[in-house]
Amino acid sequence: MRVGIEVGGTFTDLIAVGPEGVQVVKVPSTPDAPDRGALAALDEAGVDLARVTDLVHGSTVATNAVLERKGARVGVFVTRGTRDLFALQRHDRRAIYDLHYRKPEPVVRRRDICEIDERIGPDGGVVTALAPDSLTRIAAFLEAGSFDSGSYDAVAICLLHSYANPDHEAQVAAWVQALAPDLPVTCSHNVSREFREYERASTTALAAYVQPVIKGYLGRLSDALSGRGFTGRFSLMQSNGGRMPAEAMAGNPITALFSGPAAGVIGAMGLAARSGHRDLITLDMGGTSTDVALIADGTPTLASQTEIDGLPVRTPVIDIATVGAGGGSIAWVDDGDLLRVGPQSAGAMPGPACYGRGGTEPTVTDAHLLRGTLQADVLLAGRMEIDRHAATAALKPLADRLDLSIADLADSVIRIAESNIVRAIQQVSTERGHDPRDFALVPFGGAGPLHAARVAEELAITTVVVAPNAGVLSAAGLLMSDDVHYRARTDRTRLSPDTLPAIRACLADLRQEVQTYMTAVGIRGSLSFEHILEMRYVGQAFEVSVTVSENTDSENTDGDETHALNVAELEAAFADAHHKVFEFSKPPGDPVEIVSFRVGARAQTGGLPSQPPAPSPPASARQIAITEGGDQRQCRLIRRADLRPDVSADTTSAPTQGPILIEDQTATIYVPPGWQVHADTAGALILEREA
Repeated sequence: MRVGIEVGGTFTDLIAVGPEGVQVVKVPSTPDAPDRGALAALDEAGVDLARVTDLVHGSTVATNAVLERKGARVGVFVTRGTRDLFALQRHDRRAIYDLHYRKPEPVVRRRDICEIDERIGPDGGVVTALAPDSLTRIAAFLEAGSFDSGSYDAVAICLLHSYANPDHEAQVAAWVQALAPDLPVTCSHNVSREFREYERASTTALAAYVQPVIKGYLGRLSDALSGRGFTGRFSLMQSNGGRMPAEAMAGNPITALFSGPAAGVIGAMGLAARSGHRDLITLDMGGTSTDVALIADGTPTLASQTEIDGLPVRTPVIDIATVGAGGGSIAWVDDGDLLRVGPQSAGAMPGPACYGRGGTEPTVTDAHLLRGTLQADVLLAGRMEIDRHAATAALKPLADRLDLSIADLADSVIRIAESNIVRAIQQVSTERGHDPRDFALVPFGGAGPLHAARVAEELAITTVVVAPNAGVLSAAGLLMSDDVHYRARTDRTRLSPDTLPAIRACLADLRQEVQTYMTAVGIRGSLSFEHILEMRYVGQAFEVSVTVSENTDSENTDGDETHALNVAELEAAFADAHHKVFEFSKPPGDPVEIVSFRVGARAQTGGLPSQPPAPSPPASARQIAITEGGDQRQCRLIRRADLRPDVSADTTSAPTQGPILIEDQTATIYVPPGWQVHADTAGALILEREA
């Protein structure tokens, strides 16, 4: 048996795949102790852990530790003269008209930063040798706890230009480990061996900040699983769309910051491909937020950097845009009497008012219940009690203030949430040079399929693909993910025929590093490699990513893609990537340079079996009332299992016209007027706009 468990902000999702088929479970999350929610999901599913050979986990523990500032107390060692790096940050200003604007708060206090007498130049040469008295200074710093009582939980080391030469960092790390053998030490050259000092320092400090938290969490969960008879492989999802063994992730947890959203993208990509769709926009709408991503030709876009709470994180991540528009997002009225939705959320506790856990704020879920697009006996297949009176009490003050009926206010809340989602999709599509009309929309999460058709209309998208078990698709993505690891290095190199040998050598070195690491953490089997060059025109300040093709040289027969490099094709690939981002490119021959090299390795771990709908007796549809756009209309409520393809004839089901509300085990699908829906042989529901 294989099990995937994804801990979300409101619900914890589980999918178990075994000889008996596919089983899915959705239970409330426990934010104060996420491992309890994971274990509760296992109990709800009745999983015998002694039979589980592969368990993959996605969690928000690292994310929450940063957002809630509940990470470790970190001591940081930097080059003399750079102590204020975390406070100075960059000279940008996110809110230029906000008179009270403050830069993001670092996770490290200035008093916890120690300067070391040393300096490495940008070429890797030693400018100032490591001072002999540095060991004494380090010992005094650790002993004093930076003038506070107690001691440090972790240490981060980020010395100037150590991406070019990590010798000084390695020496300082050795001294720290000799003085405090049990103290976790994080070096910047192991976390992000790339230039830009602030971004590298921020990433290193965040990695050290969450490491004890993640290590403790994984330790507790591993012990609990072992106590229940689990002896299989335990992996954790990464932000880059791949997984790694939990033991390896405990040493570098910064790569797991956005594991849940990444898992959803992988699941959507894999299941939509079975229905013949490779160009996708994913829409993951859960309890607290909505995450959207773009997949072109079956490949998600990978970004080299992301942010959390305004702090940069320099690690490969699937390019995901997030907006505060989830099922628990709170509706409110601003100072100008305009209705707003989010980003504040009711979260898992107390959650939406209709959940009956003490929530009193009006949320998107409450609005769906009162508009009619969510039925009280449908949520979690009727296993969850819904309090309609509490939802009404939550929305009534807003309705009175805006002089609207409860149903019209509920409809307005939902439409505003959908507008927020549309803007997020535009960030990953039109702002990246992609026309959303060329893509199919793949919604998932508990609320995604409720909004998908209306969001698609706003973007002129004509096809929506709702995968089987869409409400737990992120958990399914965990089981569909491969083992993945990336290594990067900054080495500014002018692109020319003369530098091709050096470019090949750098890629080959990184490839060997990745392969060695994968072997060291116990990953066996065949590896496939990806080579990415961060390139820019000489004189530019920022670079774009260019993936090196594996087939650029037809004479390459030794299987080493690093030999398959061609200057003309690299220039053309860079010009195309540059044009998509900046809407222009320079004439061929204009000097181009490679700033950083990145190599990733992938080991396939197995996918997910097909999920045909379970046989069930036909049920008669019932009529319900839905308020939308100021009108109340009758809508049929049916079950997903009632839309069945003719598998024996390999044909889809006959199209069914909207408006329809489709009850599923983990999500509800809304097919509005002007749309039709049919089931295909892969188990997906295909929504199409009528011509």
